[in-house]
Amino acid sequence: MVLWTRGHECALDRRIGKNWAKGLTAATDPRIARAAAAHRGKQYVRRTPFEDCKWPVAGSTTLPLEWSDAMAYIVGLTATDGCLYTGFRKINFKSMDRALVDTYRSLLGRTNRIKEQTTRTGGTVYFLDFADTRLYRWFESIGLTPRKSLTLGAIDVPDQFLASLLRGLLDGDGTIYNLTHAPTRATYPTYRYERLWTYFSSASRPHLEWIQRRAAASYGLRGRIEKQPRREHRHDFFRLKYGNRESIKLLLTLYPTPDVPRLERKWKIWNGYASRHALN
Repeated sequence: MVLWTRGHECALDRRIGKNWAKGLTAATDPRIARAAAAHRGKQYVRRTPFEDCKWPVAGSTTLPLEWSDAMAYIVGLTATDGCLYTGFRKINFKSMDRALVDTYRSLLGRTNRIKEQTTRTGGTVYFLDFADTRLYRWFESIGLTPRKSLTLGAIDVPDQFLASLLRGLLDGDGTIYNLTHAPTRATYPTYRYERLWTYFSSASRPHLEWIQRRAAASYGLRGRIEKQPRREHRHDFFRLKYGNRESIKLLLTLYPTPDVPRLERKWKIWNGYASRHALN
């Protein structure tokens, strides 16, 4: 006959670990017997999952994990203003424009709460973060990586979705620049010239070289890469610039219809120029 004590049980608990109760019953193990006695006579009611939870359910990604115009735009935004957390399968997207974060969330079909925080300069930045292993791994499969700012290179996007991807890259870290000035003030004081430039910016020169090659092959654009003045304690920074004629051709391609997903304030710059020059 074996006499059980708490010392025996504690020693056994340290040895057996996960699934220790498999095959045991109240008749053969005193711990099972005590657990059964604690529940005897009680009634339990099955409830719908989360029905009493005070926090909203975040939901999951409903956008199919395959190339589409919506997914290409999401990839462009993620490659610029997004972040893949190392080792966590967690995705973060951050922007000073709340509407852009809302567009990102809506296209993915998620319902996570958009959060906000104050920047060091007193501004407000909005962000969305969520765990999604399947989306995280899909992002990795097409060229996105953690710590991508310095390592980003080519993105494995089909030609038919390149424009949507470039629109996402432009809305994330790009610029549409429009200026009217007098370049020949001394000779022709009343002459005015309106400039339209488009920039893609990145700390990764290989990424901009990839954009330049793909835009040249698909749209016949050349552009040029410029190295920006280096700021103290910062990495090198580059921009791919397209001048007036190439910007018009590029932006007509990136905004084929008025209802494509976009950052409104950048689109308004282009739309104003296009309206003034009858390009719509």
